[in-house]
Amino acid sequence: MSKTSITGSIKENLPSGLDVFLVALPLCLGIALASGAPPLSGVISGIIGGIVVGFISNSNISVSGPAAGLTAIVIGAITDLGAFNLFLCAGIIAGIIQLAMGYFRAGSISNFFPTNVIEGMLAGIGIIIILKQLTHAVGFDNDFEGNITLFTPGFGLDHIGSYIQGVYQAVHPGAVVITLVSLAILIVWDKVPKLKQIKFLPGALVAVILSILLQYVFKGSLFEIGKEHMVQLPVPNSLDDFKNMISLPDFSGFLRPEVWKYGAIIAVVASIETLLCIEASDRLDKRKRITDTNLELKAQGIGNMVSSLLGGLPMTSVVVRSSVNANSGATHKTSAILHGILLLVCVLTIPFYLNMIPYATLAAILLMVGYKLANPVLFKHLWYKGKYQFIPFIATVIVVVGKDLLTGVGVGLFLAIYFTLQGNMKRAYY
Repeated sequence: MSKTSITGSIKENLPSGLDVFLVALPLCLGIALASGAPPLSGVISGIIGGIVVGFISNSNISVSGPAAGLTAIVIGAITDLGAFNLFLCAGIIAGIIQLAMGYFRAGSISNFFPTNVIEGMLAGIGIIIILKQLTHAVGFDNDFEGNITLFTPGFGLDHIGSYIQGVYQAVHPGAVVITLVSLAILIVWDKVPKLKQIKFLPGALVAVILSILLQYVFKGSLFEIGKEHMVQLPVPNSLDDFKNMISLPDFSGFLRPEVWKYGAIIAVVASIETLLCIEASDRLDKRKRITDTNLELKAQGIGNMVSSLLGGLPMTSVVVRSSVNANSGATHKTSAILHGILLLVCVLTIPFYLNMIPYATLAAILLMVGYKLANPVLFKHLWYKGKYQFIPFIATVIVVVGKDLLTGVGVGLFLAIYFTLQGNMKRAYY
C-alpha cells in the first residue's frame, strides 16, 4: 500500500475509529469488571484487538476486543484457578489452539451459516442493545457496559415489577437531558449531508464534547451528574502505579490440567463467536467484501497470545463494536487499528478527561446502533420473503434476546436446515 493510499485511508476512517474508541472504552472496562479481572485487563485486550488483530486480519469492518460472551467462562476459570495470573496461561493456550485452527482451515465452517440466521442474530443483538441502554439513558447504571445478556441468572417474571420500580426511582434528570441532546445531535448529523462531510468532526465526538460542557452548566443544580454516572477508568499517578495495574502470567499454570481445559473451552467459544461476527460484519460491509476466515482465526490466535502475555483478557471479534464501525462509515481495517491506537494513547495520557464522559452519551450512541441493527424494515423484508426465510430469522431473534447469542444461532441454524431439507424432499429427483 502506498503512502498516499495510507494517508487517504486514515483520513477516511479516523471518524469511525473515533466512534468505536468512544464505545469500546466503557465496554472494555465493564467486561473486565464483570469477569472478575483487573479493570485494565479489558483495555489491554481492546488495544491488542485493535492494533495487532486489526493489522493481521483482512476484515475491513470487524473490530476485536474483550467479549461479553466469554464473561461467564472467564469468571468461572479465575474462581476455579484462584488467581488471574494463572488464568492468563489459559488465554495463551487458547491463542495457540486458534492459530492451529486457522492453519487447519477451520474457518470454512462459517460458509454454512445461513444469511437469515445471521440477520436474526444482528437484529436480536440490536434489540438487546436498545433494552440494555435505555436504563443507562435515564441514569440507572447498575449494570456493567458490554453485557449483551438481557436476563441475568435468577431473574424471573416476579422480579420485573421491582426492577421497573428501581429504574423509575433511579431516573436522573441530568442523564435524561444529556441522552436527549446527544440523540438529537446524532440524528441531525446522520440526516444532514453537509454535516456528514465534516470527516474530522463525527457526530459522536460532538455529542461527547457537548455532554461534558453540559455537566459544567449543571453543577450545583438538580441536573448535576455524579461520578457514578461517568466512565470510571483507573488513573495512575506514576509509571509505577501503571505497572502495578498490569498482571503478568504465572507460567507455572501450564503444569495444571485445568488451565489447559479452560484454554480449550475459550478457544472453541471464542472461535465460534468470531466466525459469527465475521459473517455479520461482511453483511454490514457496504462494499460487500469477503473476509478470509482462516486468516481471521490466525489473527485472533496471535491476538489472544499477545493479550494474555501482557495481562489482557481473551478476545473475539465483537458484533457491537463492529456494528458501530460499519454505521460510522468505516471503509478499511485502518479504522479498527486507529481505535486501538486511541485506546492506548488516551489511557496513558488523558484518563482524567475520559472519566468526564457520561454513560448517558454513550447510551445514546448505542441506541442509534441498536435501532439500525433491528430496523423494522428488516423484519418486513424477511416477512415478504416467505415463511421458510422468516421463521428461522424470527426464532433466532427471540432466542438471542431471551437466552444468548450462541443458543439463538443454534436454534436458527437447526430450523434453517430443517426447512432446506423439507424443501428438497418435495422436489422430484431422477
